[in-house]
Amino acid sequence: MVSLLFIACAALIASTYAQTPKYVEPSVPTGVPISGNYSGALRPQVHFSPPKDFMNDPNGMFVDANGTYHLYYQYNPTGVVAGNQHWGHATSKDLYHWVNQQIAIFPPDAHSNIYSGSAVVDVNNTSGFFPHQDNGVVAVYTINTPTSQTQALSYSIDGGYTFQPYSGNPVLSDNSSQFRDPKVIWHAPTQQWVMVVAYAQALTVGFFTSDNLKDWQHVYNFSHYGLLGDQYECPNLVEIRMEGQKEPMYLLAVSINPGAPLGGSITQYFPGSFNGSVFTPVDGAARIGDFGKDNYAGQFFYGIPGDQDQISIAWTSNWQYSQVVPTGPSEGWRSSMSLPRVNYLKNVSRVGYDLVSAPSSLAPVINTTALVRKTMGNGSVSLDYSSVTSGALYFQINITNIPVANITGTANFTFSSSRSGESLKAGYFLAPDSAFFIDRGNVRGFDNPFFTDKFSTSCPYNSSASSLTWSVEGVIDRSILEVFINGGESSATVTFFPEQELDTLKISSGDLNPAVTVNAVVYGLNSAWARFEDAHGTVAGNVTSQKD
Repeated sequence: MVSLLFIACAALIASTYAQTPKYVEPSVPTGVPISGNYSGALRPQVHFSPPKDFMNDPNGMFVDANGTYHLYYQYNPTGVVAGNQHWGHATSKDLYHWVNQQIAIFPPDAHSNIYSGSAVVDVNNTSGFFPHQDNGVVAVYTINTPTSQTQALSYSIDGGYTFQPYSGNPVLSDNSSQFRDPKVIWHAPTQQWVMVVAYAQALTVGFFTSDNLKDWQHVYNFSHYGLLGDQYECPNLVEIRMEGQKEPMYLLAVSINPGAPLGGSITQYFPGSFNGSVFTPVDGAARIGDFGKDNYAGQFFYGIPGDQDQISIAWTSNWQYSQVVPTGPSEGWRSSMSLPRVNYLKNVSRVGYDLVSAPSSLAPVINTTALVRKTMGNGSVSLDYSSVTSGALYFQINITNIPVANITGTANFTFSSSRSGESLKAGYFLAPDSAFFIDRGNVRGFDNPFFTDKFSTSCPYNSSASSLTWSVEGVIDRSILEVFINGGESSATVTFFPEQELDTLKISSGDLNPAVTVNAVVYGLNSAWARFEDAHGTVAGNVTSQKD
């Protein structure tokens, strides 16, 4: 009886597969991952990047019951510019060592693209796609055509490695060409699915609910909050921990492009509460997630409980120049993802609610022998790191015993190339404005009128009864710099493209008050791709039947 039932279910699934088309261009491989060469001078070694060609937004991120993280992404497998969008796929057990999987989702026809979206694990089979299993994955995404954007489903019976389009697509439409980027979560108190989706040019995030992921009801609009830009994109709704508070809050992230304050694209966020239908922000302020220019369309992993720190990954580029950066012609790929970040909310003095964002533990890639460990007041320390094969470093600078009045001094760090003289520098002015800056203007491998070269932010001290402290940590990874101030209360993501590899670091401080102490530590990072490479630097991906 059980066997007959299983055969019947399998036949039904096979029948559904046969009825739902997908379009595969002859040059795009199916059933196997795309290979890529990761040895290029600009290719990041601890940040994820696609094996070849063009990548943009992270999509469908979730963690499964076995602790495997799934990262899908906007992917053009036929060129180094945006277009012909599919969902690429990679998996990881530690968020740093990624295994390239086969393309997960293909467009339905030659005139459509698979745009951004999300994925959920349908544990209770609310969709009806998954009889006799609790690990079925449903992807919810936008199908883009020349005249419309609609929301569609694909489902996976093998845990997220291969997907079949739902025969009833689309599941949601507003009869426009500017309706995209669905993010779906499970709202336990009301026992329903919730989708947020952007009415892009109406500057509105629509909220929809469903019992089965197929039939959606509109319940609320969030409109004209914060920075408006020209379009809202890639909304994200997540339950998130608030420091010092028993109950989690909710956070709504909204990306805008174009029209960011620095130009192009950026992400803002709104802390608030959510009752299953209505999101209520704590205020109307615009809070920016990153003060650099290369952090966009970030997404939180589905499947992390709301009382734990949420994990996010973002796209490290900007639409103003993402399709012309030099990695395309020189190395055959464009764009990478940010470090995986742990996130929670904190009430910061004078600022109020703040999204604290810091690197997920670097233990999988860090070399535990410090290259530099230096305590100083006014002084400097230099490091030649040309022998670090990955070209990637983690560094941390802590400043303590800062007086509460009459503060003076600076603390700076500079990465430079011993061959070309190029440099990437950043630093902190302790007084009078406690401001931090980054300057990529002396890195000469890319010139573009929109490639803004200087960034800064105010960053208050951490205070105690008698003195102040300040800290910065960061990762440099061949062509990406990410910095995190005061434990992640502020962060910046900056790409750069040197003519010659940066290989020297200098940390210096000057004009400090007499008792101020600067502690600096630097570690090398191991390449996350080296274990997968052949002798020529090529990574083949998961070519076996085993799912990592």
